[in-house]
Amino acid sequence: MNPATCTLYSSGLKGAETAFGEAAEKAGIAEVIYSFAGHKLCREKNVVILSQEELERGDISMELASRMMNRTYYETEKIRKVLQTIFHMVNNGHQVFVVGAIQEDGSVKGGTGWAVELAKMFNRPLHVFDQPAKKWFTWKNGTWEEDSPRVEYDTFVGSGTRYLSEAGHNAIAKLFADSFGE
Repeated sequence: MNPATCTLYSSGLKGAETAFGEAAEKAGIAEVIYSFAGHKLCREKNVVILSQEELERGDISMELASRMMNRTYYETEKIRKVLQTIFHMVNNGHQVFVVGAIQEDGSVKGGTGWAVELAKMFNRPLHVFDQPAKKWFTWKNGTWEEDSPRVEYDTFVGSGTRYLSEAGHNAIAKLFADSFGE
């Protein structure tokens, strides 16, 4: 892959998204950070503040989101905007990389799981670094399979937990090194 032709999409939050952004910057990859007015970011380079109309394009029933992720999301404006922002990331990035924790039901813990569910719905190549297992997994044929993914598309998403472990940080660094060289 030629880093000069690639774009990383994220929402610039602390943890995994900051690490993805830093790795992209080091590799010479363009970065687009989607956010909304009043949202506190850790990375503030190339931020696109989504208008109310743009946010609404990514709207989803909170009840549906709760069902798909097997957890309860209460109807709060901030959570809704976060989920709407994630829609724009996944809608624009062809391949999706997430750092988090795969749960027994196959979903991924936390708000990060919404990026995973959207990637499944949009039929995007999807990879999750499971921090507790310290391994990458790829979604294939309706199940998680252990893998060693690489960035294979010009547009990709980097998302994940705010609580990035050393193993998660190392996994992101290795992903970029394997995909783009040192």
